[in-house]
Amino acid sequence: MRKKISKLLSRVLVSIVFLMGMGLTPAGLAQEYTKPEPPKNYKGDMKLYVTESTPDWTPYIRKKAPEGAPNILFILFDDTGMATWSPYGGRVNMPTLDKLAADGLTYTQWHTVALCSPTRSCILTGRNHNLNGMGSITEGANGFPGYSSHIPEEAATMADVLRDNGWSTFWLGKDHNVPETDLSSGANKMQWPLQQGFDRFYGFIGGETNQWYPDLVQDNHYIEPPYTPEQGYHLSKDLADQAINMISDQKQANPSKPWFMWYCPGANHAPHQAPQEYIDKYKGKFDDGYDAYRAWVLPRMIAKGVLPKDTKLTDLNFMPKDQANPGDYVRPWNTLNADEKKLFSKLCEVFAGFSEYTDVQIGRIIDHLKKTGQYDNTIILYAADNGASGEGSPNGSVNENKFFNGFPDALAENMKLIDKLGGPDTYEHYPTGWAAAFSTPFKMFKRYSNYSGGTADPLIICWPKGIKARGEIRNQYYHAVDIVPTILEICGLQMPASYNGVPQWPLSGVSMRYTFDAKPDAPTQKHIQYYAMLGTRAIWQDGWKAVAVHAPLTGVGNLDKDQWELYHVDADRSESKDLAKENPEKLEALKKLWFDEANKNFVLPIDDRSALIQANIPRPSEEAETDSYTYYAHASAVPEAVAVNIRGRSYKIVANIEIKDANCSGVIFAHGSRFGGHSLFIKGHKLYYVYNFLGIKPEQQLMSAELKPGKYTVGMEFTREKAGEHQESIGTMKLYVNDQMVAQGPMRAQVGKFTLVGDGLCVGWDSGDPVSDQYKSPGTFTGGIIDFVTVSTGKIEYLDLEKEAKRKLLEE
Repeated sequence: MRKKISKLLSRVLVSIVFLMGMGLTPAGLAQEYTKPEPPKNYKGDMKLYVTESTPDWTPYIRKKAPEGAPNILFILFDDTGMATWSPYGGRVNMPTLDKLAADGLTYTQWHTVALCSPTRSCILTGRNHNLNGMGSITEGANGFPGYSSHIPEEAATMADVLRDNGWSTFWLGKDHNVPETDLSSGANKMQWPLQQGFDRFYGFIGGETNQWYPDLVQDNHYIEPPYTPEQGYHLSKDLADQAINMISDQKQANPSKPWFMWYCPGANHAPHQAPQEYIDKYKGKFDDGYDAYRAWVLPRMIAKGVLPKDTKLTDLNFMPKDQANPGDYVRPWNTLNADEKKLFSKLCEVFAGFSEYTDVQIGRIIDHLKKTGQYDNTIILYAADNGASGEGSPNGSVNENKFFNGFPDALAENMKLIDKLGGPDTYEHYPTGWAAAFSTPFKMFKRYSNYSGGTADPLIICWPKGIKARGEIRNQYYHAVDIVPTILEICGLQMPASYNGVPQWPLSGVSMRYTFDAKPDAPTQKHIQYYAMLGTRAIWQDGWKAVAVHAPLTGVGNLDKDQWELYHVDADRSESKDLAKENPEKLEALKKLWFDEANKNFVLPIDDRSALIQANIPRPSEEAETDSYTYYAHASAVPEAVAVNIRGRSYKIVANIEIKDANCSGVIFAHGSRFGGHSLFIKGHKLYYVYNFLGIKPEQQLMSAELKPGKYTVGMEFTREKAGEHQESIGTMKLYVNDQMVAQGPMRAQVGKFTLVGDGLCVGWDSGDPVSDQYKSPGTFTGGIIDFVTVSTGKIEYLDLEKEAKRKLLEE
């Protein structure tokens, strides 16, 4: 033994001498000692005894905000056109926002990027959305620099700057700026809120979530909601509670320290869900229909000063047939039958109730600020991230996930649920007609960055201590990228030229601060803004706007053949009169300017392919792709973006379980929700497999005979045989107990995702909303043991997979 050790040491020494001769030092070996230096600005001395030394705390004292610095509360709603809310003349009552408008300024020409992730990135960093890598939503990332869904190091966030300069920073609600592949508990969290400059986070990460059963994150980890809908839970209420708690915690510990809170409720994004008493407040208020609403709201907007007197109402369904997206068509109200009118009106009542309920919860935060003496020196910005959403299709939907699966809604199916709209049993979205109505007087809606229906959004700013004007209008043209420069100027700060050693890109926007003291029609200090989204394009310069006629997500391509329009929006706010023929030179100059801006901002190449194609683009993951995945009981839910992908494929599920007593029951495996998903579970001593296709009843189900206590290998297999009318997978499902097939039957499966976010893959329980109506969440597996669950999409036969699982079972 001694000889072996001696030989080994000799070899190590020879290796060290060789490496040192080459000027290399093996890791872990002592290098030449360099005395460490104290921090650069340390002024104290360090003698032998502490009593003889003078400490200097200067390098370790946190930078304080300027005296009298304001708190900042930015409230950002989703999917809300300018003609929606009461301060702008709309029919949706917003009591809190009405008070803030009366106490501050209402902006009439503030614009967004026409989609949520991109707009939110602009408000985070002050750079254009493509510079932020957010040329689309994160689910549409395609790997090009402007569409990576990764905010680059060259774009430090406003929260970074504020936190470094003495503000506490809080983010509540929606975060739709984390790459899909970084959503899981074990993923890299560099793009999560706490790594983007925020001290605290409470909300959901992704595009949307169920308001009754949200997919919650607290700081850096997933949690379950604190109570249930039956106990009064709703996300809008929970977020307000958490916001008040965060402010209270901060003020009792650091009363002199200002705070910045980015408050992003789930409203008004689908699913539209609200307490029944708020839905009932709007009963019958939309029975006149969306065509009548457009005619009704325009004069009210003009009377409030939101629009110029001569603003014209634009046409619906104006896009050329070779460009139009059929899913964005608006059905004329007078062509609907009685059931359709009843359904469409009710869908809008739910939306309105959802919006008002959320505003009332925000009112509790404002009341707290007033009670604690913080209101006067809190600058409150209340806005929306893009125009009203047309993702509900021309017919509306009780399950918005159908839109993302390319599957149409059926009126008869939807009418069955009309009395449950807004509750936990539905995941609804109103039809395109209401999106157009709430975008009055402009053309189109969300996703259309070329027209103001997609980009013109409400913005109200209230700051009693810093704004003398009360209840006034501001007509200057501004954009989401102008928020960061505005707030930094108010706080006496600048975006650093370098952050964490990384040179920073300049801010894309300009400050709006001067408008606080300006006249309503004072000249705009912004001069240029490009637009690009999902194939749509436009550019604004000094009151003129060039628009490429192209619909989003059509896959039409031929962008070089797009027709361009020209509008003088200073004189024609609704973009109703095309001046391209009268001013061809102006149009050509603006088209050239668009390409100049595109080249500066990573806009190219443009992707107008369908939502289904973009959502299923393969994206790199930290884990190598495989055709077999193993999951373990009672771990955190695995987000769909990083879970096994069974979409459009044959697949098998195999689990090793032990039934310990006769009352064994619960979920073995579940992924999705009542609005689309599948689950393997035990109930009444029997094994069940349920595939819930887009929430359409009846559930597709297989069932075994009763299982006695003992060890089992159980599972199922789906064999895809063809594509259906809407590209859904058609095939056969089989249920197995050990090596015996115990049931089989026909099945159809989704080719799109179960959800945009949340309701991830679980073993031993079902997160959020249950997949099947045969059990309630969490459906925890009890009375037995689950060793593991394997899901395979490979060519291996089910029985071979079962044999491997059985071998592991026998080894225990």
